[in-house]
Amino acid sequence: MTDTRSDDRGADRAQTAPQSDGARKRRGRSAGRPTLDTVARHAGVGRGTVSRVINGSPKVAEDTRTAVLAAIKELGYVPNQAARTLVTQRTDTVALVVTESQEWLWGEPFFAGVLRGASEQLADENMRLMLTFAPKDGDRTRLESYLMSGHVDGVMMVSSHSGDPLPTRLEDSGIPIVLCGTPSDLNPAAYVDCDNRSGARQAVEYLAEKGHKRIGIIAGPQDMQVGVDRLNGYRDGLRGSRLPVEEGLVAFAEGFDEASGIKAARRLFDQAEGLDAVFAASDPLATATLRVARDRGIRVPEDLALIGFDDSPLAEVAEPPLTTVHQPTETMGREMARLLCGRIRGEEAGPLVTILGTRIVVRESA
Repeated sequence: MTDTRSDDRGADRAQTAPQSDGARKRRGRSAGRPTLDTVARHAGVGRGTVSRVINGSPKVAEDTRTAVLAAIKELGYVPNQAARTLVTQRTDTVALVVTESQEWLWGEPFFAGVLRGASEQLADENMRLMLTFAPKDGDRTRLESYLMSGHVDGVMMVSSHSGDPLPTRLEDSGIPIVLCGTPSDLNPAAYVDCDNRSGARQAVEYLAEKGHKRIGIIAGPQDMQVGVDRLNGYRDGLRGSRLPVEEGLVAFAEGFDEASGIKAARRLFDQAEGLDAVFAASDPLATATLRVARDRGIRVPEDLALIGFDDSPLAEVAEPPLTTVHQPTETMGREMARLLCGRIRGEEAGPLVTILGTRIVVRESA
């Protein structure tokens, strides 16, 4: 039989060999998670001072703040979110609620800019973003319960439809909310939008100045204020250009997406005689009109001038590239997040409305 005790003793000696100072320091640092008290001792300040620095209080001297932040970084301290929530009564989380399907989200270029702007602003505010969906025809019971149970500090909503009770329910429950887009039949405390009516009017006036007389529209859904405003702006532009307002030149799309646009464009081309220009209420609706025109042998811009609305990446890659109405989607997202964070902190009160300007971006389609 082989005696293995010498090997075991060697292993024991190897495990208990003296460690270097550096190894002891590394082991000490990883032995336990740094606490608020650890950071305070390291920075030479009180526990309350560290808490104020973490929570962004302005009542801390700059040199003290610098020392505390340096200690946090050196020790690798991570605040305990559950404990922080108990103290501040905040989760530092904001929900972005999209009242459409997930398919709509990935096919809607407008949303990408809004999401990018909101995310950047929330990062600046040290807030987290939670994206969720609440289709108007779906069951929202669990989502409403979640949002109203203290899991988020506030809500941003995109694509609100008339008759949607969710914004009012959240507001009445004390949850700060900011809408993306002017509400059609609601009275929320805050919303951000672009001047849709003015933008549509500019588009039609531009077409009229180019000599077009029979200007049609692919209008958006009328249960959304954005759809109503862009249709009214189209009519404003016709009247301002002394052109007749004819209902036969209007085709309504069920949504602002390309699939809805194809159906609406087919109806418009079938019903409108002598059409020489079209204003589409979104870039996806405009690209749909391009497809239908091409299928029917109608050349853009030679036979038909076309203008969209959004100035999305779709407009640049269309063939031909789309003339369109620019709306500052990233700025809209940033402003929504800024207003919401102000409401959460109690810094903003009363009606909060931001309306951003629009402009025509001229490309080859008109």
